[in-house]
Amino acid sequence: MKKRLRDYGIIIGKGTPGPRNKITDVDGVTVGHCTVDTERSKTGVTVVMPCQDNPFTRKLTAAVCVQNGYGKSQGLVQIEELGTLETPIALTNTLNVGIVHDSLVEYMLKVGEKDHISITSVNPVVGECNDSVLNDITLRAVGRAEVTAAVDSAAEDFEEGDVGAGKGTVCFGLKGGIGSASRVVSLGGRNYTVGALVQSNFGSTENLVIDHIPVGRQLTGIEPAVTDRGSIMMILATDLPVTDRQLKRMCRRAPVGLARCGSFLGHGSGDIVIGFTTANRVETGKEPPVYSVEVLKEELLDLVFPMVAESVEEAVLNSLAAASTVTGYDGTRKYSLTDVYLSKHWG
Repeated sequence: MKKRLRDYGIIIGKGTPGPRNKITDVDGVTVGHCTVDTERSKTGVTVVMPCQDNPFTRKLTAAVCVQNGYGKSQGLVQIEELGTLETPIALTNTLNVGIVHDSLVEYMLKVGEKDHISITSVNPVVGECNDSVLNDITLRAVGRAEVTAAVDSAAEDFEEGDVGAGKGTVCFGLKGGIGSASRVVSLGGRNYTVGALVQSNFGSTENLVIDHIPVGRQLTGIEPAVTDRGSIMMILATDLPVTDRQLKRMCRRAPVGLARCGSFLGHGSGDIVIGFTTANRVETGKEPPVYSVEVLKEELLDLVFPMVAESVEEAVLNSLAAASTVTGYDGTRKYSLTDVYLSKHWG
């Protein structure tokens, strides 16, 4: 595994991370990648598996927050309406959304066949970032085989940086990618987990902040400043017993983590949050007509909100720290934060 932010002695916030400090600290959640790295293609797909059983028959309570809607995601409208997630969440590049969506349909049909369930309608969830700075995006290099490989590779421990859907992304003018972090929340004598995974592709170099230090101002001679554009997908997972409305409130705090890194959510940046909880699963079928759930007291969300912000902030910075310097299809080079700053100033 590549070095992450804490490996350099940089601690973000006051919260306590889970054992892996990744979204997979939420029990049952796994993440898989498939990276396409050729002369012209620097892209891929990353899949968040929200559970180890069938999400279609036992749907997960979910929510969405579109902070800035410059994006081409699929499946968000039904989550907004019904408050449930019924498939894995896939992340890829902008022009591959439709192909990945179709691949998830095929995957879910096979899951249904295995469980002897007829699936005649399903809502795959696909997020995207535009990686065309480094990737010849018109080749649409992610197909069914790549989605299948990402699903098959899903595990509790996974690589970060320029892998999967993060292979070609650019963050704060540096090499972005996939990053993750988690926080433990203690409530009523029990520990719960909030985890975040990001696909980072946003931000202006001169605005980059790391643990309150305006690092970007030191990088302008290395990497020219760019406008705050490009997008970020943020996935939140938790095992807290919350409703979809409470999850939406949590999702709305995710951009606080972006602001702490120096983003102001620019016009050309799609800033989208998808959240789900592994508690309060929703069984399909007609029986029982009424079901019971546990619900967190509203005022206790004040203990959760800071952990959401911290997880997203550290996930973004992990995506930068773990990324390698990458040269794109047309010779454009985006440098690793580790190469230009962390290794020199933090050792």
